[in-house]
Amino acid sequence: MKDICLLSDSFPPIIDGVASAVSNYARVIHSKGVGVSVLAPEHPLADDSVFDYPVIRYPGMDMSDKIGYVVGNPFSYATLRLMNTMDIGLLHTHCPTVSNIMAMELRATLDVPIVMTYHTKYDIEIKKAIRSKLFSSMAMKVLIESVTSCDELWVVSKGAGESLRSLGYRGDYIVMENGVDMKRHRAKASLVKKTTAGYDLPEGVPLFLFVGRIQWYKGLKIILDALKELKYCGYDFRMVFVGGSPEEDEIKRYASESGLNDKCFFTGPIHDRETIAAWYTRADLFLFPSTFDTNGLVVREAAACSLGSVLVKDSCASEGITDGVDGLLIEENAQSLAECLAHAIKHPEMMKTIGINASNNIYLSWDDAIVRAIDRYGIVMDNYKRGMYRKHNRPLEGFLAFYAKMLGIIGS
Repeated sequence: MKDICLLSDSFPPIIDGVASAVSNYARVIHSKGVGVSVLAPEHPLADDSVFDYPVIRYPGMDMSDKIGYVVGNPFSYATLRLMNTMDIGLLHTHCPTVSNIMAMELRATLDVPIVMTYHTKYDIEIKKAIRSKLFSSMAMKVLIESVTSCDELWVVSKGAGESLRSLGYRGDYIVMENGVDMKRHRAKASLVKKTTAGYDLPEGVPLFLFVGRIQWYKGLKIILDALKELKYCGYDFRMVFVGGSPEEDEIKRYASESGLNDKCFFTGPIHDRETIAAWYTRADLFLFPSTFDTNGLVVREAAACSLGSVLVKDSCASEGITDGVDGLLIEENAQSLAECLAHAIKHPEMMKTIGINASNNIYLSWDDAIVRAIDRYGIVMDNYKRGMYRKHNRPLEGFLAFYAKMLGIIGS
């Protein structure tokens, strides 16, 4: 098999679901003896010497204060010339913006197929970044055009695929689930004790947990409002939020105004995987009432540590979950979550059983997930050689000009 090139707008040292997915794809592909490289924007804190495969960086603009990311420049033709010297058989892009523009240019010169994995609901990110309804609508059309330009589309859940269809996508897709890089285990008691030291977490008092970007669209208002109701009704509990974001201070203020200072704790970002595992191990339930996430890797991470999750019914993150068996499903509101948690507090053994079942039923390692992807790469490359995908033109000047204008709007 020829080399696989993974393209992503998000890659370590950035820490998010897409960056984790791409780094694990590269790790597993390399471990299977298949050539792999990563093409990503430059980052001032990047140390690519830690990777066992080539990481090619191209110029970008630091927009951390706006959207929390470095935005790559798809007009780096020096980078494109370098990529043209490599023995690449397939381009696997993980973002429908800059990465895919570069992938389309490379396909035109390398004559190789593009697979795209659609990880997240980028329409929500677009609406957040672009306040103009007109430009937001135009950006949505560009998004669909970008996705449609690929030879094969993978989605991390059926819900992600149907979300795209609701935006106007009319093509086919394949569900290719993401795995997690956390092994199935419970953290050592000594590490749990060390990790949780300094927090008021009495034994016997239920501990609820959230891990991820501390942003409102993750359903955090639902969590805080539900906890406020629980406290008002006299229930004792603790809540820990692991993560950070530009919205963290605002969310902390809301928690304080809700009278939850004695119940809720914010750890800030934690990068060490075993430390995160310690929090999963210590908790009784993982709260993830997000309808934004298309897969919810943290739900599978929690399951790796025998921790069950509370999820919104019919959300992407709840796909494959059986209510009351390996997870708990709620309606997308604080009252429903409060009622669910009140019931769980009264039945602590139920929380343990759900956690064990989650570990047995929904855990999926990256190695298992990506072995399936590698098999599919071979099929895609063969289909491309046989002419089974429709021909695509290089990115139009108008498309690129529009993208450049979007960068100007976001950065203003």
